[in-house]
Amino acid sequence: MKATIITIGDEILIGQIVDTNSAWMAQELNKIGVHVFEIITINDDKDHILSAFAKAESQSDIVLITGGLGPTKDDVTKATICEYFDDELVLDQQVLEHVTQLFAKYVKDPMVDMNKAQALIPSKAEVIKNSYGTAPGMWLERNDVVFVSMPGVPFEMKEIMTNGVIPRILTNPDLPYIHHRTILTAGQGESTIATRIENWENQLPSHIKLAYLPSLGTVRLRLSTFGTDKSIVEKEVDDQIKELYTLITDIIVGESNNESLVDQVSRLFKEQNKTLATAESCTGGKIANLITEIPGASAFFKGSTITYATQSKIDILGVDEALITEHSVVSEQVAEAMAVAAKKKFKSDYAIATTGNAGPSKGDSDATVGTVFIGVATESESFAMKFMMGNHRERVIQKTVNKSFELLQKELLKKPAI
Repeated sequence: MKATIITIGDEILIGQIVDTNSAWMAQELNKIGVHVFEIITINDDKDHILSAFAKAESQSDIVLITGGLGPTKDDVTKATICEYFDDELVLDQQVLEHVTQLFAKYVKDPMVDMNKAQALIPSKAEVIKNSYGTAPGMWLERNDVVFVSMPGVPFEMKEIMTNGVIPRILTNPDLPYIHHRTILTAGQGESTIATRIENWENQLPSHIKLAYLPSLGTVRLRLSTFGTDKSIVEKEVDDQIKELYTLITDIIVGESNNESLVDQVSRLFKEQNKTLATAESCTGGKIANLITEIPGASAFFKGSTITYATQSKIDILGVDEALITEHSVVSEQVAEAMAVAAKKKFKSDYAIATTGNAGPSKGDSDATVGTVFIGVATESESFAMKFMMGNHRERVIQKTVNKSFELLQKELLKKPAI
């Protein structure tokens, strides 16, 4: 089964918002064996929408549409759907009651005719309830192709997809079984890894695809295939993964199709019932931000300080001013002292600290732009390591964040001495 995803909205095309809907839908469709053939974004223009619908119908089994369903005049999706399906809008009483209840419960302003118009639905459409908003999902079929229109608000779209669209797609008996396994590596770049596994990659069967998914400091290696027999599909990929492990064991830091390195580190802290604190300088709180995006992070994350200026490291963390004077604020000694101080301040089992020169100009230190020290304090020791992260500010910061989680993972995975 092939799908086309169409997002509608001028706000996406001018860069005012980022289209996260398409990425999420593509991931969810892939999980159930639906191949996403194309993803396109178009503006709120009738002719453009009609053209996109016709193209999608010619190449897909299902067309998923988000956006353009608001109550204002610039939202033209419903009217255009009616034109495409030679249909007309009719009042859906159940949708009207739902909209009325939402306004009565959550909105102080009175409901106006524009809001009531959300209950006008193409007569040929099947309504998919939107529990979180006023614009319902709509399911239509033409020439054996399914069209599903949903609001562009991400949490509304996800609720409709999860509870109304995906279960219905799953009733199709012809869906294949798709299998992925993703290896997460750290410490070597994409080209270096490709050279190391070149012979193995060249002998992969044609139906098993390898994808390199690099980010700053990490590379994911994803093997994918599909078929009708789940056991055969999984065994073929698993056999290849076993051989891959023998080639790059030294740089493999985890395995998960959905978990990031942050997810894995967070899970390890929870499983081991250990706690963490951070003291950030050059990363400006990005480590703490990623941690607190994880549901349940309060179970292990004690807190963070962003001691960006040199004086704040002295005043807040209590780093010895003489230590900074002797070794520089960007140094191994200061990074270790920051980690130790954070561990003590928050009474945590582990702490990690960052200090560096992200550029583009030098700050309170003469260290070369890209110089970063990461300090780690554990239950039994403390240390700091030096890294050269390049000369681009964003790259330096993100690589430092990724390396910090890599170091934490290595410490958590250490086997206790016997």
